[in-house]
Amino acid sequence: MQFTIEKLIYGGDGLARIPATGDERRGKTVFVPYVLPGEVVEATVVEERKGYTRASLTEVVSPSPARVEPPCPHFGVCGGCQYQHADYTEQLQSKRQILQETILRGAKLALPHIEVHSGEPYGFRNRTRMKLVVEPEFAMGYYRAGSHELEPVRNCPISSPLINQAVAVLWEPAPEMAAYPSLREVQFFANHNDSELMVELFIHHTTTPVLLAKFTKLLRQRMPQIVGVAVFASGATGGDLEDGNIEASRRLSRAGVPYIEGSASMAYNVGSHKYRVSAGSFFQTNRFLAAKLVELVTAKRTGRAALDLYAGVGLFTLPMSRNFERITSIEFAQNSFDDLAANAAVPHIQAVHSTTEDYLNAARGRWDYAIVDPPRAGLGERVAKSLAGLSIPRIAYVSCDPATLSRDLVTLLAAGYHVEEAHLVDLFPQTYHMETVLHLAR
Repeated sequence: MQFTIEKLIYGGDGLARIPATGDERRGKTVFVPYVLPGEVVEATVVEERKGYTRASLTEVVSPSPARVEPPCPHFGVCGGCQYQHADYTEQLQSKRQILQETILRGAKLALPHIEVHSGEPYGFRNRTRMKLVVEPEFAMGYYRAGSHELEPVRNCPISSPLINQAVAVLWEPAPEMAAYPSLREVQFFANHNDSELMVELFIHHTTTPVLLAKFTKLLRQRMPQIVGVAVFASGATGGDLEDGNIEASRRLSRAGVPYIEGSASMAYNVGSHKYRVSAGSFFQTNRFLAAKLVELVTAKRTGRAALDLYAGVGLFTLPMSRNFERITSIEFAQNSFDDLAANAAVPHIQAVHSTTEDYLNAARGRWDYAIVDPPRAGLGERVAKSLAGLSIPRIAYVSCDPATLSRDLVTLLAAGYHVEEAHLVDLFPQTYHMETVLHLAR
């Protein structure tokens, strides 16, 4: 069946319509992946729902001028990227349109101007997580789109060069790999200048500490840039760890890390600030745009007191500490909070180990500025209402999901806030994900 693609939508698909029939005013919506606005394509229907249809791309009959050759041979099979077939300028234009339409539809708010900030479209990821199997033979990669089947990947163009070097090292045959069948996933985290690496291994069950030690030491011998290897497991280790690793393991035990080889953390510089980031802690994934994100959120913001919600390891807390007399930073995840407490160990910063909801429910005080950087699920109505109830004059909302941002905006706009600035920071090129920074005032 032939379709004309109207636009891209959040999630990566293109939107088309089956021609209207009878009394229908509009044809049924069709979603097609790996297409671009204006293209005429042949597609095969693969799923019929009451309100929409999904189709798989068969042929691009009339390609867009913005269509390019994807550099990755796995594109279209691997489920990690959605936009490698699009010129990068086209990607940014589509993301701006998607953000505007999502906010207008969800919050009934027109954003006439959204400033777009972009960086390098490839090699930007400082954190990459891959699936891994060792039986019947070793393979590492990503799930194929829409499935749980492994697509073996030896090089990932959106990951940093050092991460790809580590991927190549793990692909090298080793007897120790075959002896460790419980490995399920591996995550690589590179520092700011791509000179050091933290590796996190995720295992289905544990084996003996001797085997753990042998394998993790082998990784560091093969690649000296690996400063530490952490193992996350669902079970007990079944024995004592080697003496040199006992204390490091205990420090991470609350997060379920039974073993650490080498350092438990790595230093990451953003601008003039240095952050301790431990295994299991969250940190922004774009190594080229972290400083721009910090600048957009914290620059020119001054006052007596500031509140940093979902603070993580303190990415925004440290820059704000120069311009505010007092900072209160809230983080619940234990690993990230431990790093926050270490990074923000100065008298005028208070690090609080709490959920945002619990803290706001009991909050007493006045703040001149607040930053909220929630996970993809957003604030939710209760947290948004509690935040609005504090009557903080200015709020920076950092969002990685325009749909949940729109939902939360409904509550904040009803409380008297308005949008002063809107920024789209493209932390995730080649994918449909986007980072939004809204500055709100009342």
